[in-house]
Formats: sequence, structure tokens, C-alpha cells
Amino acid sequence: MTSALRVMVVDDHPMWRDAVARDLENAMYEVVATVGEGRQALRVAAAVRPDVVILDLRLPDLPGVEVARGLAASAHPPRVLVLSASGEHEDVLETVKAGASGYLVKSASREEFLDAVRRTAEGEPVFTPGLAGLVLGEYRRLATQGPSDDGPCLTDRETEVLRLVAKGLSYRQVAERLVLSHRTVQNHVQNTLNKLQLHNRVELVRYAIERGLDEA
Repeated sequence: MTSALRVMVVDDHPMWRDAVARDLENAMYEVVATVGEGRQALRVAAAVRPDVVILDLRLPDLPGVEVARGLAASAHPPRVLVLSASGEHEDVLETVKAGASGYLVKSASREEFLDAVRRTAEGEPVFTPGLAGLVLGEYRRLATQGPSDDGPCLTDRETEVLRLVAKGLSYRQVAERLVLSHRTVQNHVQNTLNKLQLHNRVELVRYAIERGLDEA
């Protein structure tokens, strides 16, 4: 039997924090810690090594974006899913640039939230509807600021998978389109990340956009 996904919840509102933790536990996730402050979150994450951190942006001692940046730079970086009341574009872009894997507003349903946690753990960028296009649009804008080199050589299959990922398809959708298993698609993505020395799927999408693969 595979071990339960280890999740840490960071939110300064005790009732909300407890409710999120309860939903996670009811879905058979292992909640390894719940904390209410940013600096405490960085210390605790280093000790308990969660797979996924559920992070609020409004914390009393340290902005959530700084917590996300600190987690991304840690020795054992977890996936970070922001769960915030704010849907402001600036907040979304800043946290993604800081290393967050996804961004969900607190008005999301319980089912949407739990699905987002699962997908975040699998390495997929997860955004509240309407925000994914914003992030891709920002990467597209950044890609016009300067030329890029050719980079490492990818196989035809890796390039094909990368092109579909850049267009916003989930791993399961890519698998169905190419008649591959979900695990095979994950392996192709991981191999591509290793070759390109990138850290997550968000960076991978940016790489693809810089080379126009999302338009192919």
C-alpha cells in the first residue's frame, strides 16, 4: 500500500485552518502540521518534510509569497498550493514566480480543493478557472523580452508531450490524446524537466512558450 500524501496547512485563522485539515484527513491525506505564522511554517516544513503545503497569503508575520519563496529554496522543497481569499492578478503572479505550483481561491468547493491538492502533488499547476490564462499570458509576455538558446535536444515524443502540456492539457488528457498511460506521460515530463534543468511544470510551460510550442 502506498503511503498517504503528507500535507501541511498554513493559515492564520484557526477555524478555517482546522476545517481544511479536517477535509484533508477525511479524504485520507496525512496532515503532518497546521501552523498560523510564516516563519513557523518554514521551520516546521524543514522538520516534517510535507509533500504539499496549503498556504494562505495573509499571514501576520511574513507575507505568504515570502513563505512560498522560502519553501521553494529549502533543502526538501514541497509542492505549494496557495489557498487565498484574494483573486488579485498581482497576488497570483507573484506567488507563482516565487515557486508556488498552483493558486486556488477560498470560494472553491471542497471537491475542487481536494482535487487541486491531488493534482498539485502530481506536479500539475492548478489554478482557479480564469487564472491559468493569466499566468500563461505573463510567461508569453516575458518570453518576448529576449532570445533564448536552442537548449538540450528532446526526443520527438518528449516534444509532442511538451507541446500538449503547454496548451494546458492535464497529464490524463495528454495520455488520452497520445494513447499512452498516465505514468508514461509523467515519465516523459520528468525526463524533460531533468534535461532542461527545470523544477516544475510551470517552468516547463514557460520554456515551451518561449519556443512557440504552444502555438504549434
